[in-house]
Amino acid sequence: MGWPCCRILTHFILASLSPRRQELIQLCGYPYEIKIVPVDENSIAYPDPVQNCIQTAQLKSNALANSLNAASGSGSLVIAADTIVAVDGQMLGKPRNRADAFDMLILLRGRSHEVHTGVSIIDLGSGQEVNGVHTAEVRMRSYSDNEIVDYVATGDPLDKAGAYAIQHPQFKPVEQLSGCFLGVMGLSICHLLQLLSLLDVPMAADLNSLSTAHQQYQCPLLAKIALKLG
Repeated sequence: MGWPCCRILTHFILASLSPRRQELIQLCGYPYEIKIVPVDENSIAYPDPVQNCIQTAQLKSNALANSLNAASGSGSLVIAADTIVAVDGQMLGKPRNRADAFDMLILLRGRSHEVHTGVSIIDLGSGQEVNGVHTAEVRMRSYSDNEIVDYVATGDPLDKAGAYAIQHPQFKPVEQLSGCFLGVMGLSICHLLQLLSLLDVPMAADLNSLSTAHQQYQCPLLAKIALKLG
């Protein structure tokens, strides 16, 4: 069975200020714009990280969709996401400060944890909503205290769940990954494409560009997409 080809899509409306998600969404091959409606993410108090990130993504997408005119949004999709790092039953969001970032990186060092990214999509024309979560298992390398200090000093960890960026060219914190590399960055485009197919959104992504974006990490979701298109 091939990819959907029967829907005409105007553009995406991304509910995120994250520069990483704005970079990644371009891999889908559709025009997009950024719109934000403030929400209280602390109002989502699910202790389960999977449910927590899905519900937070839904909170963002619904708030934005409700602020837009459905008629003028025909053919447009609202997309929102939320990422949570989980280890030992503890959920790690963005660090409060540099000391908090240091503590998070100490906690994760040399160990495995999960990165959950919830995604919520709303078709403004039909009102149809699709939600899902991508989970990756990540093992960190045994970086030194000095390496943590140097990395935290760059300020890079402060706006990232779990206080690290898998793609950081100097720190390179990850030793092993099972799942989608882009999901650990903040938005699995491979997972997003699967969800979009449920809304009959035609494939517009360039698989070569998508593969390159994974930086040589093997992605099982990308392999499935390639097989389906083939």
